[in-house]
Amino acid sequence: MDGTASLIYLLAAKEQEANVAAHRNRGRFANTAANYLPFEQQTVRPAAANPFGKQLFVSHGAVVKAKNRYHKQVALVFTGDEYAEGLPFIRKTLKDQQVKAGFFFTGRMYRNTQYKKEIQQLYKDKHYMGPHSDGHLLYCDWQKRDSLLVNWSTFSDDWNKNLYAMEELGIPAKQVKYFIPPYEWWNDSIATWTRWKGAQLFSFTPGVRTNADYTWPEMGNRYVSNKTILASVNQQLSSADGLDGYILLIHVGTDPRRKEKFYHELPTLIKTLRKKGYQLVPIDALLR
Repeated sequence: MDGTASLIYLLAAKEQEANVAAHRNRGRFANTAANYLPFEQQTVRPAAANPFGKQLFVSHGAVVKAKNRYHKQVALVFTGDEYAEGLPFIRKTLKDQQVKAGFFFTGRMYRNTQYKKEIQQLYKDKHYMGPHSDGHLLYCDWQKRDSLLVNWSTFSDDWNKNLYAMEELGIPAKQVKYFIPPYEWWNDSIATWTRWKGAQLFSFTPGVRTNADYTWPEMGNRYVSNKTILASVNQQLSSADGLDGYILLIHVGTDPRRKEKFYHELPTLIKTLRKKGYQLVPIDALLR
């Protein structure tokens, strides 16, 4: 590489670092309202049915819905990074209700000694455990989705650190077959890189607002109350397609400024789904 090329490379790298910092500061609050549209209005394409009778719906290379032709199924997925005060309640509820779920944590959370015992117990309870990015990176621009804010090297290093943190708690990295991206924001490149790591990218099914349970009142119009979240669930349940094949995302903890915690609605949610004839299955069972 000659001097001119080296300078261009250096300037490009510096520009990328600045862009990543700026966009990350905007955080998940910048996520567009598109995720809250009814599913049929989303830019999601159905893939061919797999040998297990599943029809997978894919968005930017990630599976966001998986319908089983024989059974009505829903998967509960929990993510965590900074906050996880809901873990004891969530684990007890799932155990009492005999439900297996998926838990996807950042490396930061796996390394947090405050949650070590609860996380290890989740694994012993045979819930599916997976990665959610070591440092909860923002992969791509909020407005220009095809513009990456990380390169392969950064993605790979972050991925490896996340899996190492899992291994440190006795959760084997070889079991990792599924990955939900940080901020639930990705593009086709991230989906490809995930496949290079031997895993399938997935995210929550758009339209139901359980994923907005991290918001708090001081956010104004962006705040989504438990009542509103449950209303979105019931609205979708009453539609022709219902929640068949849906992936429902709930956070294991929230900013202290959110006083009502949606995970406390978990018993009601499970009861409602079962009453409507849905099987609650772990994410790996839904997607495979």
